[in-house]
Amino acid sequence: MAVNLAVNVLDAGSLLSAFGALGVAVVMFAETGLLVGFFLPGDSLLFTAGLLCAGGSDAAVRLSLWQVLVAAVVGALLGAQTGYWLGRRGGRALLARSRAKKLHEGAERAEQLLERYGHAKAVVLARFVPIVRTVLNPLAGALEVPPRVFTVWQAVGGLVWTIGLTLGGYALGSSVPNVDRYLLPLVGLVVLASLTPIALEARRARARRASEGTTSP
Repeated sequence: MAVNLAVNVLDAGSLLSAFGALGVAVVMFAETGLLVGFFLPGDSLLFTAGLLCAGGSDAAVRLSLWQVLVAAVVGALLGAQTGYWLGRRGGRALLARSRAKKLHEGAERAEQLLERYGHAKAVVLARFVPIVRTVLNPLAGALEVPPRVFTVWQAVGGLVWTIGLTLGGYALGSSVPNVDRYLLPLVGLVVLASLTPIALEARRARARRASEGTTSP
């Protein structure tokens, strides 16, 4: 019980130590289905879970690969679908009540993604962008993206994202001896990689605004 009370929800290793595969399912659901879950470490959690599934016999935490995969897929798919239906019932109002600046920035990026790439491609791509994957699902519901289109493509994106990151961590853990010793820097690299799309999009947005400012009369 003391371990659960001391759990750090922002730390993938802490979550996995306390809750195991169940923690993966809960975080996937909250991050992709509930606006309050935008701060949760989805990418690093999946990758770390994969690493720990391949950990040696002396690893502090051992997880079952099939349990993690099932938990990740179920949590991510149910979460996205829940977010979509919440959006159809009042996603704009829910977002408007939030004072989180990052959440509103994510909503703006999600809307740009839908306009730029179309429904199917945007729903898939959003899975790989932190915060955007939280906001796009209710936003898609609020913008009345067709239910069949959303369901099919969120499932495609969810499967590729969850299975890909988990198996990536598992493959690395299986090929590098005592990889759990390097867990923190590896997770740091995953976090950095997941934040790269946000940084690039922010840079492009600033460039567009600057261009519009110089061309306006």
